[in-house]
Amino acid sequence: MLKKIILLSLGVLCAWSTFAQNGRISGKVFDAITNTPLSGANIQIEGAGGATSDKDGLFSLDCRGQAEISVSYIGYESLKQKVACGTEVNIGLTPSATNLSLVEITATSNQNKSLLDQPASIVKLKETELKRGAGLYLDDAINANVPGVFMQRRTNSAGQQFNIRGYGNGLRGTNGINSNFDGQGSKVYLNGIAVTDAEGITMLDDIDFASIDNVEVSKGPSGTLYGLAIAGVVNLETGKAPAGQTSIGQDVMAGSYGLLRTTTRIGIGGNNSSLMVNYGHQEFDGYMVHTAAHKDFVNVMGDVQVDDKQSLSLYLGYSDSYDERNGELTIQQYADLDYSGNPAYIKNNAHSAAKSYRAGLAYRYQIGKGVSNRTSFFGSSQDLDNSSAGGWTDKSPLTYGLRSTFDFRFNLSDDIKLSGLAGLELEKTNTLTNGYRMIADSTNLSGYNIVGPIRSIQATTSGTSSWFTQWTLGLPAGFSLTAGLGISNMSLSLEDRLWSATNNHPSNDIPQVYEADYKNIVSPMVALNKKLGESVSVYAAYTTGSKAPVSSYFYIPTTGEVNTGLKPEKGSQIELGAKGSVLDNRLFYTLALFNAKFSDKMTAVSVQNPENTATLYSYIVNGGSLNNKGLEFLVKYELVKSADGFLTS
Repeated sequence: MLKKIILLSLGVLCAWSTFAQNGRISGKVFDAITNTPLSGANIQIEGAGGATSDKDGLFSLDCRGQAEISVSYIGYESLKQKVACGTEVNIGLTPSATNLSLVEITATSNQNKSLLDQPASIVKLKETELKRGAGLYLDDAINANVPGVFMQRRTNSAGQQFNIRGYGNGLRGTNGINSNFDGQGSKVYLNGIAVTDAEGITMLDDIDFASIDNVEVSKGPSGTLYGLAIAGVVNLETGKAPAGQTSIGQDVMAGSYGLLRTTTRIGIGGNNSSLMVNYGHQEFDGYMVHTAAHKDFVNVMGDVQVDDKQSLSLYLGYSDSYDERNGELTIQQYADLDYSGNPAYIKNNAHSAAKSYRAGLAYRYQIGKGVSNRTSFFGSSQDLDNSSAGGWTDKSPLTYGLRSTFDFRFNLSDDIKLSGLAGLELEKTNTLTNGYRMIADSTNLSGYNIVGPIRSIQATTSGTSSWFTQWTLGLPAGFSLTAGLGISNMSLSLEDRLWSATNNHPSNDIPQVYEADYKNIVSPMVALNKKLGESVSVYAAYTTGSKAPVSSYFYIPTTGEVNTGLKPEKGSQIELGAKGSVLDNRLFYTLALFNAKFSDKMTAVSVQNPENTATLYSYIVNGGSLNNKGLEFLVKYELVKSADGFLTS
């Protein structure tokens, strides 16, 4: 009997030992800084199988005894550690230096989002770059971190314009009634919402740059994926609430010249949803005469993971912005350190005032293995009033549209992969613009001028449609070939609602409505990328883009003539580049050599008075070309490197 008991006990012990040595390891993979679950992380056990984390970062896989687990995720430091079988582990991964190169917002046909795999010059700015300095002005971050791009503003926090590789800022006096204070040539998106209107004009006065925590700048003609973007694309994204956290925050910044910025935020992050509400208030007295500003912003960001295949994202934004303008300094004023500004601007109480509402809803659906769709609907409404030396303008644009893209991923063989995207973007803008003269206030002659007689009422309708597709063929030996095609159309209509005041007679030959259509604007591209190992790549790319004339170009108010025959500008670029991450991923660099050519450039022609002492008016013609060549180099070094994450059980 004793022998049977001993044998039975030994059997139980052996069974228990076997059970302990054979089982499963389960756990969760997440960002060690934000605690956000990492979906798609690769978990491997030495000499055994592997698994991929799901949308919540969870995984489970078989194991035996003491296993060495290896966890990797693109853009994060890999983690390797021994774990006892049968345990549940929490794995936090820290972002690596190469995380600076992850493409998150910009459209790409490559299934690998690493910048090393993109045959284009794309620069990412995260919180470190954006918050360096005051953190209130995007031009501080752009000009210090994005070679080849210059951003300026005409006031303390308004009139922003991008110049990308020598193209930008429009034409002086020809951007419309509100000239010189908006941008053309590049397209800007905020949380997937087109900030650039259907006419191709970008006004950034109402954007709360202090709430932006992710910026991607794509340099060069981008007509294949973004339509009429002849210079490049800037994608902005506001912050989101981290998963699994509920937080309330209050930030206060104060500085010289009356600078005050307060930010109040509430973040609620669940396992499958998040909500971030952000309110910002900003004041500045100005360091020059008539340059004060005040702004109020509200931003709401929400995300819902409906199930494994569906997700929704919502953005709502409101802003109330007012910036004083004091005009340009003359050369003599600048030399004399005289910052009193332009008297004509100050006398007209020059300013930029904007109340703006923006909304966007994005729906993502995983249709099947290797096929997904993302469709976003967006709209914005603005109430603008501006004054400058030229007069007063009231403007009320209403913009709405959608962007829908299908993503495709196919494995043709072990060494050959095909991925791509195809989609469309539709946008329409209706604008009513009233222009006024400004006259002296008879009750206060020493004060500001006041709004005088109306001189123009223009109703403008602009519509654009862009159809695009781009594909990347992944080949052996680290090669990938990318090709794409975009086709864009624009229609413009301008109605002169003061036409009857001077033109309502039988002999009139000046039309009341001016229309123009620009159809089938084709933008092809082709590029070749070669990865040299896991951390270095080189590429060659040919890209194209176009820019159509805006409504103010084809009507000359002074003469009442229609400026016919204008053609879209065409841009093409040849670029050679290299990117890499070296020195244990501490040093990240990009190098680009480019030649960008722009033909049929729209140029302002001035008409002088008979004495040739003053300009009577100006109009636009397609005249000349622009040939920009450049060499760009960007390097970032991680001086202090944190640990490679952590694993707890």
